[in-house]
Amino acid sequence: MAAEVLPHAVERGRMTRFRFQDLKDYAAALLYATGYAPDHAERTADILVWANARGADSHGVLRIPRYGEMVETGMIDAGAAPSVVSQEGAVAVVDAARAPGSSAMVVAMDTAVDIASRLGIGWCSARNITHAGAVGYFALRAAERGYLGIVMTASGPLMAYHGARVAGLSTNPISIAVPGRGFPLLLDMSTSTVALGKIMHAKDAGTPIPEGWAIDAAGAPVTDPAKISTLTPLGGPKGSGLSLMIEVLSSVLISNPVISSALSGGKGAMNGAALAIRVGAFADPDVFAMQIAELASSLKALPKAPGTDEILMPGERGFRLAAERQVSGIPIAQGTLNRLAAMADKLGVAAPITLPPP
Repeated sequence: MAAEVLPHAVERGRMTRFRFQDLKDYAAALLYATGYAPDHAERTADILVWANARGADSHGVLRIPRYGEMVETGMIDAGAAPSVVSQEGAVAVVDAARAPGSSAMVVAMDTAVDIASRLGIGWCSARNITHAGAVGYFALRAAERGYLGIVMTASGPLMAYHGARVAGLSTNPISIAVPGRGFPLLLDMSTSTVALGKIMHAKDAGTPIPEGWAIDAAGAPVTDPAKISTLTPLGGPKGSGLSLMIEVLSSVLISNPVISSALSGGKGAMNGAALAIRVGAFADPDVFAMQIAELASSLKALPKAPGTDEILMPGERGFRLAAERQVSGIPIAQGTLNRLAAMADKLGVAAPITLPPP
């Protein structure tokens, strides 16, 4: 059955809403139709819709057409099985063999948690992954089991090194998840001013971007997503320095460099690292949870700046939004829907049911 042209979002900037499971099923069906193994399709769909539910549309279903292209060109091996190839003490290495990045990083984090359950701390590097999506998903996987989780990924040049007007580093993200009472603390950030996916979302939504997010080929600030040459580092030298160190920790440390290879004309690669810390190896988990709650309460009780309704902890807005969207539906930009519908029509995938406008 061919996909229909989806209603309710024809005008620029409008959104169409879907139930979480319907959108996830649609995403999985599209990925499966491109060649993803069933388990890879389910895992990737889950992380993409998880991101949309939290308001991180930059890492949501808009990525699916690109993933399909990457399968066609051989950049993703949609049937590969990531495997642990070495382990020494608290350290392990996974070779993903270009499997879908979401599946590879789940293996990496689960391996790190398993090691930490025995040794207190576990580090698992994953080499030759592909785009993994929102890395907070993997760090949260550790926190939901009572561990601190840290995740980083490194890829090819997408962002200017501070002082340069061309791409020299990637937007290498980092996430830290901390278990506690109620919502975990969940920091999930790129080392660029914004993630590349936010530029993609702006294109799909037909909206300009704020000045400072990106530069054109001459190195000048640009607000038209179509004129972007490269992204800017967060905080100038701070963002580019942090990205560089993530490249060292995720890539150079396992002898699979990305940036030096790419800048010298090679293909480069993509890598990730997952770190799990068992709270009980350092402190009583109940005392730790209480102290995290006290820390958050103390910060939230600070005098608010003008125009601030509430002081939020890392990840809090996303957790609340996801809970709300489980009821009201997940909104998707029309540009994204058009590209998905074109892909679905080509692959014979049925369109999901849309929710009525609010």
